[in-house]
Amino acid sequence: MRSRDDGGQATVELALVLPVVVLLLLLLIQVGVLVRDQMLVIHAAREGARAAAVAGADAGVAEQAALAAAGLPLRSTDVITTPPTTKHHFVRVQVHYTDPTDVPIIGRLLGDVELWGSVSMRLEPD
Repeated sequence: MRSRDDGGQATVELALVLPVVVLLLLLLIQVGVLVRDQMLVIHAAREGARAAAVAGADAGVAEQAALAAAGLPLRSTDVITTPPTTKHHFVRVQVHYTDPTDVPIIGRLLGDVELWGSVSMRLEPD
C-alpha cells in the first residue's frame, strides 16, 4: 500500500538526467569526429611523404598529394616539407589542420582543435 503519491517521480528524474545524457552523447560524437580527422591528417602526411620520396623531395608534389589525400578543407590545411640533407636521405612531411568543432553545444565549449601529422620516409633511389 502506498502512503504517498509517487506519480510524477519518473518524469522529474528523466527531466534531471536527460540533459546530462544528451551532453555525453554530443561529446562522444565530437570525439569521434576529431579521431576521424586526426586519422585523415596522418594519412595525408603519409601520402605526401610517399609522393615526395618518389619525386626526389619535391615539396610541390608532396603538398598536392597530401591535400588530395586529406579530404579536408584546403583553407585550413598547411603542408610543411623538410628536404633531405646530404647526410640523411629522408624526406619529412608535416600536415597541420585546424579542426573546427561543429557539434552543437560541445563545439562551443571545446573550441577549434589543432591536429598535426608528421611522417618521414626514405627517398627512393634514382
